[in-house]
Amino acid sequence: MTGPSSVQVVGASVAGLATVQTLRRKGFEGRVTVLGAERHPPYDRPPLSKQILAGTWQPEQAHLRSPSDLAALDADFVLGDRAVSLDTAERRVRTAAGRDLSADAVVIATGASPRSLPAEGPTDRVHTLRTVDDALALRDRLLEHRRTVVVGDGVLGAEIAATARTLGADVTLVGPQQTLMNAQLGTEISQLLTGLHRSHGTRLLLGTAVTGTDFAQTGSGGVRLADGELLPAPVTVVAVGCVPETAWLDGSGLELSDGVLCDANGQAAEGIYAVGDVARWARPSTGAPRRLENRTNAMDQATTVAARILGGPRHHDPVPYFWTDQFDARIQVHGLPTPDADLTILEGSVEEHRFVASYQDRGRTVAVLGWNMPKQARQHRSRLLESRAAEAPAA
Repeated sequence: MTGPSSVQVVGASVAGLATVQTLRRKGFEGRVTVLGAERHPPYDRPPLSKQILAGTWQPEQAHLRSPSDLAALDADFVLGDRAVSLDTAERRVRTAAGRDLSADAVVIATGASPRSLPAEGPTDRVHTLRTVDDALALRDRLLEHRRTVVVGDGVLGAEIAATARTLGADVTLVGPQQTLMNAQLGTEISQLLTGLHRSHGTRLLLGTAVTGTDFAQTGSGGVRLADGELLPAPVTVVAVGCVPETAWLDGSGLELSDGVLCDANGQAAEGIYAVGDVARWARPSTGAPRRLENRTNAMDQATTVAARILGGPRHHDPVPYFWTDQFDARIQVHGLPTPDADLTILEGSVEEHRFVASYQDRGRTVAVLGWNMPKQARQHRSRLLESRAAEAPAA
């Protein structure tokens, strides 16, 4: 079978750029077009809630590649124009500006969009954080008002709260869980993180439901709690998760339940692939589809899809991984902790906030966590790989 002579990548962030880089590294010489909804060149998102929001980095420092490196890829970057539809059979993408972009292969890498909350009145005082422009706008408001309510007790909400406190803002964080990041870290570690935030002066209203924001009254307003209380907030940040950016794919014929459904190597239809936050891939070990929102997964999927486009086999079943930096804590998680997992400290000391822990579920290691011990956590990751090998079906 003759390989494709052209590839259209829809999405100009980590997953989209990594796809292009891998194609070129593997010798693809055909035409490559990259369509990006934002006007900015490809940049990294993890620094948005930390270095960019804190002001320790300029936006250019988050760029994934220099202008000369991007030029060396010999790809046509069409930025500031959003995809609005996909003709799957013709592999043609229509954009908001009226462009028709077609190719032999299309890679969907449109990421995810922040969830919102029901709002009464104007929403100009309600912020989400997904783009560099979001981060710069939020920073300006925090420096102006020095007080905020953050809605969301997951990774992003906790990171924004930590950064806002380092800027000297009065911070209240509201969320339904009893402890910060409980779903991602389990009870014991999330309790430790919750204590860290309290020790730095974050006001925590946990186990608290939010019904929306209310700025209907001029000069007042804030976050409305389920019991009717209104938390005054000159600046409100909503960090209650994301939804995959698939609305533009309605009518394409692709299966779009919680992201673009793909096989175990990223193919959604003939000549159509999806990578990153927007993609839900079948796991080779179980066949169950799963969508992961993290940078490492996006890059690994991009490498897999590029290899598949070029006709090369590639097995994709990576260990999920994410990290978060909050105050003086650098937390890295390999695998997926489960709520009922048993926690074991492998080395270091919880009291000294420097340790590695493993999560055991029914005799299997399902995750390894490092708290200010990144190198050691990577070393203990081998336990997780051994458990995954043991559960894999025989070939």
